[in-house]
Amino acid sequence: MGYTNYFLCVTISLFLTLSSLHLVAPFPAAASGGGLDYSYYDQTCPRLAMIIRYSVWSAFKNESRIAASLLRLHFHDCLVNGCEGSILLDDTIDFKGEKNAPANRNSARGYEVIDSIKAEVEKACPSTVSCTDILALAAREAVVMTGGPYWPVSLGRRDGLTANQAAVAQELPSPIESLDDITAKFTSKGLDVKDVVVLSGSFLHFTRRLFNFKNTGKPDPALESSALTSLQGMCPNKDASNANLAPLDSTTTRFDNSYYTNIVNNAGLLDSDQALLMNPTTGEMVRSYSSNPYQFYSDFAASMVKLSSVGVLTGKNGEIRKKCGSVN
Repeated sequence: MGYTNYFLCVTISLFLTLSSLHLVAPFPAAASGGGLDYSYYDQTCPRLAMIIRYSVWSAFKNESRIAASLLRLHFHDCLVNGCEGSILLDDTIDFKGEKNAPANRNSARGYEVIDSIKAEVEKACPSTVSCTDILALAAREAVVMTGGPYWPVSLGRRDGLTANQAAVAQELPSPIESLDDITAKFTSKGLDVKDVVVLSGSFLHFTRRLFNFKNTGKPDPALESSALTSLQGMCPNKDASNANLAPLDSTTTRFDNSYYTNIVNNAGLLDSDQALLMNPTTGEMVRSYSSNPYQFYSDFAASMVKLSSVGVLTGKNGEIRKKCGSVN
């Protein structure tokens, strides 16, 4: 059994699949790029790692889905205007936050866990640690705690001062986009096609693959028959099923490489899954990850290091929020 994300039948949540074994990837012992450093809080908040680790463990003990949710929340934050905690901000009279953007509503979750961690960190180290760093560390802890690979998280990010709801639709990839367009959104953030495959995920309506693929009135013929039957049972073709939850794969308590195995077996659920397999370059990677989980674990860890450095604010830019849901 493995660890997976769940999604609403009407809405695909971001799917980020991880390893079933702990792996320490070969990274340098220190980092200083972009003003970030692995030891940034060693003197100012030495208990930070312990506070976050315990808080994530407590949340996971209460609800196993939260590990995938924290990872997804970090991803959604970083791909929209960079890793600066904008996804955590509530709406104000000055701007509409990203929480209620269609792509995040009923998909991004775990805000209360980050708020709780922030409150504990503020008790130990007032006005010292950014919400963005807390989210980056919580995502890593969630992965490792559920058997996934370890990657070093450089620290020193500061929190953004605003959010942009419209940017969510513009910058997050969608499974109805072409693979070229999805790749372009990744490359605009300094990521590449390997990161597209490793950090595969998007969200939008998927029931059309079950009942009305490309307006034919029939299911997508590429879907494996038993998977199709199972999903049609969980998500019948009626409005009342829009709030139903269904797993993206059969592994429900840890992350693993089942996502790629499913794609190879024609059981992937997103349109973008099929696109990954059909493209010669990405298809080769999908097949490799389905049969060689250790390569996937290593590449995933490397991609997470890149993702967590996208568009960071450092130095005097931004601020250290006292509460993650609002600017100071």
